[in-house]
Amino acid sequence: MKVPGIEESTVDGSQTVRGRWGSPRFTCDDMERAFREWGCSCGPAAVAAIRCLTLEELRPHLGDFELKGYTNPTLMWEILRNLGVRFTVDFAPRAFGGWPRWGLARVQWEGPWTREGVPRAARYRHTHWVGASWVNRENVGIWDVNCLNNGSGWVGLKDWAAITVPFLLADHSRADGNWHVTHMVEVER
Repeated sequence: MKVPGIEESTVDGSQTVRGRWGSPRFTCDDMERAFREWGCSCGPAAVAAIRCLTLEELRPHLGDFELKGYTNPTLMWEILRNLGVRFTVDFAPRAFGGWPRWGLARVQWEGPWTREGVPRAARYRHTHWVGASWVNRENVGIWDVNCLNNGSGWVGLKDWAAITVPFLLADHSRADGNWHVTHMVEVER
């Protein structure tokens, strides 16, 4: 997917996100090809972006992703271990809205599936992995595979929440417009 209107996001009103955090080693065309050929999605793409890998360099480390077609937290930890990456996980993130200084975040789209009493497994189909980094509270960047049409995938948090999230939630009928970070993953640079 390509999010319209996200071509050039800023973090602090002056410096573009691309200028602050750089571009991944793959393009929107590379991502579309990997999606067609082996089902690459938000989880693997976010790992590749944060670890400065191409999608093909990441592919051998994906465990059973190609069989499953999705990245749950257990598989994400396996992928990071397969890469030999040091990481820590916060399951109840509070600092800076749940965003890591440098790493990954698992976002839960909210709706009837997040109500009390609904089995946790029902929530898993309504999640999304992103890369994230912050300099301070005013400079939080989100790397989203759906924003690669801006040349880097990095967007400021405010633009991501205002433009990208509503665009993505359109694919989740009955989503109520709310979301929260379920897992904050600090990744060694």
